[in-house]
Amino acid sequence: MNTAELFQLKGKVAIVTGGGRGIGRFIAEGLAEAGADLVIASRKVQKCEQACEDLKALGVKTLAVKCDMASDEDIQGLVDAAMKEFGRIDILVNNAGITWGAPTLEFPQDKWDKIFAVNVRGVWMLSQKVANIMKDQGGGKMINVSSIFGSRGSIEEGHPAVAYNPSKAAVEVLTKNLAVKLARHQIRVNCIAPGFFRTDMMEYIFKPEMKGILDIMLGQIPLKMYGEADHVKGLAVYLASPASDFVTGAVIPLDGGLSAM
Repeated sequence: MNTAELFQLKGKVAIVTGGGRGIGRFIAEGLAEAGADLVIASRKVQKCEQACEDLKALGVKTLAVKCDMASDEDIQGLVDAAMKEFGRIDILVNNAGITWGAPTLEFPQDKWDKIFAVNVRGVWMLSQKVANIMKDQGGGKMINVSSIFGSRGSIEEGHPAVAYNPSKAAVEVLTKNLAVKLARHQIRVNCIAPGFFRTDMMEYIFKPEMKGILDIMLGQIPLKMYGEADHVKGLAVYLASPASDFVTGAVIPLDGGLSAM
């Protein structure tokens, strides 16, 4: 294949969880621009429907599905809906995730459990179901989305969410474990670890009263910038396409150089 063909996704079907906004929406756009048909899922299905409507202009087929990644029934329903509509799943992007802010010494146990239910258990359950489909198809690509916080701590003032970091660390090790175990089925499993992106989840840091924290965060990044849509689309397409067929088990930082410090 020539280079353009290596990054071509026409005829492929991708599921993107949490694809209605933020990094998930950026990834969905990238996959659609490369030609993939899309199933976009999240708890807030209206945002998925809007994303699907917007991406249809690229000439791809789309399907919006309501899915709470803490619900076994919803996860099975997502897989069933994708198979009913398209008959195959070639790419799975496990992007959906939640967080909860509270002082570390007062962090509620139910919020800890909810974060792990969505960010870890839900990722595992959907991956297992899709892996069985990909096995029968002869292979596939899985892309998990963790965080730069999956390999480090974070200051209380800027990120008071103690359960989030360990949940993303679990996603990174799950990525490596699945990459090894699913390699025999020609299923590649990789992980994107975003740093500071301007998304809905991080919008609070741009409030005027948080300027000092924002300056500190940007000051720690060698490139002195935050991530935007174009910074993740290319990497996602690479990991979903034949261009990455010799890559599995990788956790790739996307953080402006922060992890190199």
